[in-house]
Formats: sequence, C-alpha cells, structure tokens
Amino acid sequence: MDPHDLDHRDHRLSHKASQETFISLVQLDPEPILDPYQEDGPDFDPTRDASPSDDAGEGGSLADSIHSLKSSGSGGTAGGIGLTNTTTPLGLSGSGHGAIYYLTRIQRYSSYTFSLFASLHLATTSVIPVLARSVPASESYLLLAREIYQTPLSEPLLVALPIVAHVGAGLLARLLRRRENLRRYYGVGSDEKTHGLIAKPTARFLRSGWPRLSWIALSGYSFTAVVAAHAFMNRGLPLAVEGDSANIGLAYVAHGFVRHAWTSWLAYAALLGIGCGHMVWGWAKWFGVSQGAGWALERHTGVPEVDRKARRKRRRRLIWINAVAAAAAAVWAAGGLGVVARGGETLGWVGKVYDGLYEKVPFLA
Repeated sequence: MDPHDLDHRDHRLSHKASQETFISLVQLDPEPILDPYQEDGPDFDPTRDASPSDDAGEGGSLADSIHSLKSSGSGGTAGGIGLTNTTTPLGLSGSGHGAIYYLTRIQRYSSYTFSLFASLHLATTSVIPVLARSVPASESYLLLAREIYQTPLSEPLLVALPIVAHVGAGLLARLLRRRENLRRYYGVGSDEKTHGLIAKPTARFLRSGWPRLSWIALSGYSFTAVVAAHAFMNRGLPLAVEGDSANIGLAYVAHGFVRHAWTSWLAYAALLGIGCGHMVWGWAKWFGVSQGAGWALERHTGVPEVDRKARRKRRRRLIWINAVAAAAAAVWAAGGLGVVARGGETLGWVGKVYDGLYEKVPFLA
C-alpha cells in the first residue's frame, strides 16, 4: 500500500477522533450551581448538591461561602488533597453535603420503593386482565397481590410513606433552593448585599427566587393529585362508608365505567398518561438520560456540523423517552381501559353497594 495513502488515512482518523472529542466537550453539562433557578431542567444533575452554601451556616452570604471554601482548602492535606471536616445542616459531619443533597436522595430512593408497588399494580390491573380477557378471572390475582402491598405494615411502607417522602422532599428542596437564591443573589437574610456583584434577572419569576419549574416536576404534582383521587375512590371512600374495602376490585372499577362513563374515562386516562409519563421521565432523570433530551439546541457552538449532531442526539433521546412512556401507557391501557373498563356493571346487592359508594361523591351523583 502506498505510504501516502496510509498517511492520508491516519490523518482522516485523527481528524474524526478530534472532532468527536470536540463534540463531547461542547456537550458537557455545566455545574447546576451556575444556574440555580433551573431546578430539574436538562442540565440538572440529581447527584450533586445544588446548595453548597448551606454549609456556610445561617445568615451566610456569598463572601461567607467563598471564605468557607478558602478555609476548607487550607485544612489538613495528604498527598496534595485537602481533607476537611465539615458539618452539614443535618448534623452529618465529614460529608460536606447540604440539605438539598439528602432531599434529592430521599426523592430518588422513595421512587424506587413506590415503583415496586406500581409494578405489582400494573401486573394485576392490566397485564393479567389482558391475558385472562375477563374481569372475574382477574379478580383473584388482584386479591392475591393485596396480601403483599395492602397489609397494615406493607401499605404504609410501600405506598403511603414513599409518596409523602417523594413529594415532601421535592417541595422542601424547592423552598431551600429559593432561600439560597434569594440569599446568594439578592442578599436576603444576610448582612452583605450580594445583588451588586451579580446582575439581577429581569423576569419577575426569577426575581422571586423560585427555581424554574420543569415538566417532570409539573407532571409530578399533577400525578399526585390524580393518585390521591384514585386512592380516595378505591380505598378511602370504601373504608369511610363500609368500614373496609374487601368488596372493592376490578368489578367496582368496571361498574363505575358503566354508571359514570365520561368521568371514569377522563380520570383513568389522566392517571395512566400523566403517571406513565412522570415515572418514565423520572427514571430517565435518575439514569442521567433526560438531562440531554430536547427538541431544540440550548447552547450553540457556532459550528454547523457540531450543532447539527448535538441537535440530532438531543432529539433522539427525547423521542426514545417519550416512546417508552407511550408504550408503558399503552400496556396499562390495554388491560385497564381495554378489558376492565368494558367489564360491565355488577348486579345484585354488590352492585347496590357500588352505587351507594359512587353516590357519596358529589360531582358523580
């Protein structure tokens, strides 16, 4: 082979490798502290603490945070690496993490626990009805699953506590981020005014200090509302009226679709659509996939080829995540809406019990 051809081939390979390296560098996500208003946006990293200045103590300003960083760097060293002994607002010494760090992990691990319950519920309310093609044939599997997640011990641990911890940690983290934004950028709660050092945002929403509300967070709040309504109709209402929910199952849901068709279809469509979207995007966030998903390119490099490749990569991630969410919703709807919703009304005294329960809901009467 001609040596000139070899040199030309090596040059092309080297040029391609350099170009791929450049693309990977321009797509690096910035530190979340650079944009404290972006709570769960595409650049948010759930594994990092978005509020490191919590360690500066109450009333600490931007200068206090800088001073604490300098003083920590001058501590004991070993092999050129500073060893610090910091104390967090939670009283956990040596970790160097603030409260938001731990609240984010509460959100993460509580979603793992709730996912166990959601998987069981998906299997008994959708997968098994699709396979059995009958509501009565699927009821026994639902009752069997309830022995796992509806006992006095497992129901709080698998359902109630994870939901409260997940939503509560998210709300508290937003409040702490707002406090940090106001303190760091506007000097609220500190002796030294810091708004002279950093330009004030012009938008009223940013001036309020609230982190930007992401689609994942917005769908989470909506999902909380529909889950609460679903739990009330299928668990809380029977307990309040009948004293137990032993007679509540798939037939109760099918009866509601007959008696109150429009309300039932809208409620369960929202439950499946919002729920699957939020859970799939939430898992994508924990795996670090959602941070690079989007239709438009947020940061342009000025190099058309680089921007084009980055845009395609972002759009592929967006399409794949939405496709998984749509597939999950379709699987759940196949059994929930395709089989259970068409199961028909329940006759006899059990049907009258169901009618009595639905009559207790004002907007259904």
